[in-house]
Amino acid sequence: QDAEIVRTRDPQRLAGCDVVVDVGGEYDPGRHRYDHHQRSFTESMRSLRPDKPWSTKLSSAGLVYCHFGSQILAGLLGQPEDGPVVAALYDKLYENFVEEIDAMDNGIAPAAGEPRYALSTTLSARVGHLNPRWNDPEQDTEVG
Repeated sequence: QDAEIVRTRDPQRLAGCDVVVDVGGEYDPGRHRYDHHQRSFTESMRSLRPDKPWSTKLSSAGLVYCHFGSQILAGLLGQPEDGPVVAALYDKLYENFVEEIDAMDNGIAPAAGEPRYALSTTLSARVGHLNPRWNDPEQDTEVG
């Protein structure tokens, strides 16, 4: 809860971080490195947790969820991590929320062929509205 959040791509600064997410070009859960931006990266929920059915390539958000989702849910709910409530919620939350983030971040289309409906917004679009525009003279994303 007292962690300092650092936004950087500087390898020297990343080397000093306890946890690195979505940068650094490395997936190594033993060292808490959760990036999916390597050509060789192909992990899915199913490949890391064979009891799960989802084969969508994981994003960094999905990697963090895969490794810590049950623990976080158990803590929030005051339920045992291996209990049926946490297991059911873990699966539903992945299937109905996190998998979309994984797919969007990895450029996986929501339909093969003609879509049946128009998407007017996505989580990615909403987060994107928080970033400065490419031509905005003020590119600082830190809250002042």
